[in-house]
Amino acid sequence: MSNLSGFVKRLRDIMRNDAGINGDAQRIEQITWLLFLKVYDTKEQDWEFDDENYQSIIPKPCRWAGWAHDDKSGSAMTGDTLLDFVNSTLFPTLKSLPVDASTPVKKAIVQTTFADANNYMKDGVLLRQVINVIDELDLGDYEESHAFGEIYESILKELQSAGSAGEFYTPRAVTDFMAQMIRPRIGERMADFACGTGGFLTSWLKELQKQVQSTADAKKYGESIYGVEKKQFPYMLCITNLLLHDLDLPQVYHENSLLRDVLDYTEDDQFNVILMNPPYGGSEKADVKNHFPNDLASSETADLFMSVIMYRLKKKGRAAVILPDGFLFGTDNAKVNIKKKLLDEFNLHTVIRMPGSVFSPYTSITTNILFFDRTGPTEETWFYRLDMPEGYKHFSKTKPMKLEHFAPVVEWWNNRREMSVDGFDKAKKFTARQLAKEFGYNLDQCGYPHEEEEILAPLDLIQRYEEERSSLNAEIDRVLAEITAILGGGAQ
Repeated sequence: MSNLSGFVKRLRDIMRNDAGINGDAQRIEQITWLLFLKVYDTKEQDWEFDDENYQSIIPKPCRWAGWAHDDKSGSAMTGDTLLDFVNSTLFPTLKSLPVDASTPVKKAIVQTTFADANNYMKDGVLLRQVINVIDELDLGDYEESHAFGEIYESILKELQSAGSAGEFYTPRAVTDFMAQMIRPRIGERMADFACGTGGFLTSWLKELQKQVQSTADAKKYGESIYGVEKKQFPYMLCITNLLLHDLDLPQVYHENSLLRDVLDYTEDDQFNVILMNPPYGGSEKADVKNHFPNDLASSETADLFMSVIMYRLKKKGRAAVILPDGFLFGTDNAKVNIKKKLLDEFNLHTVIRMPGSVFSPYTSITTNILFFDRTGPTEETWFYRLDMPEGYKHFSKTKPMKLEHFAPVVEWWNNRREMSVDGFDKAKKFTARQLAKEFGYNLDQCGYPHEEEEILAPLDLIQRYEEERSSLNAEIDRVLAEITAILGGGAQ
């Protein structure tokens, strides 16, 4: 395809004229299911070449070549005929493919990918034009396939400005940095229990790829990831992403990681490495709390995922997790108990404070990366504040965060020292006893000195207010309990 760089623009220009497409999120979802079928068709051609007995799970009329490919003979479906086929035959067929526990992963993913997918386009002629642009992709050609991987990344990046869809995308600079610092090793298995579009999975694979030196290594590489995503749209994006990264058996599952009792997890459910950016700011149904011990049962999703992570990390395993400021400073009972468990049973060795605009424009809530391992209790924790790079007031769509912006952290990481700037701590270590006894499990250390009032989006402001109110109420309750105990003691 000669005009690969204009791929997304060509599709956008066509879809802009379709009355069924309402906004970026729908446009990207429409492109995604079509791309999935194109990518899957390329994979099936490889599988058929390698195995003469290979049988597709997709009936022949519904395979890409059967309905989408235009051989320029004038026989390709278009207009109302195409629209009727997609809505009345293609989607019902793919949604109801026969899948059970014995179905191979590479076949089962078709049904799970289409379980809740939608065709938004209402103009069959425009749909044919979109299909033709996608059909021009030659994904069998290594260079073009690799180049398209970069184009796909730009499609994912657009999610950040596509309203609530942005919650499924973690900037690639962040996932790459975390994967590099966790130092993958051949033979290890990594998990992400809310994997979104697969950013952590592909960053892990990119780092691990450097170590593949044999066919045995390649097999372990292909089996090294495990992902779970509860929402249909990011699940579809993730599967397509992994197929584009030559992972023929993507072990990613369309389910909710919070719907299983954490006490039921065994060693078989644990992983060497966990890399995650858990959803935060949201809340689950009340009965989800029943899957957690009472002292860890929080109404905040990020807290619940932290518990899942702690129960599913192998002994000697390593984790890097993105969490909002509310987790660090929160002193309500559940947050304190989660942080107590983290310090008592895990080694929380490093907390990287990140600037507030890393996830802009999706959210301006300030986030942090917690690095910990399961090698014993925490003795000391280092905090490091990553300041905005020179020349940047904040990150944006046109000036996003880049991997090179983490260079100061990498340099400090291997030669740790306490640092202060203008009288404010930039890097400092604290003992676990200090964090627990002196600060009451408040991990809000080496924060950003706010020289000017922080302007948050209304929903972010409400969330911040609720977290601070909850934390303050818990602190008041704790002080009143201490006073009551003292008064009670004096009366005896």
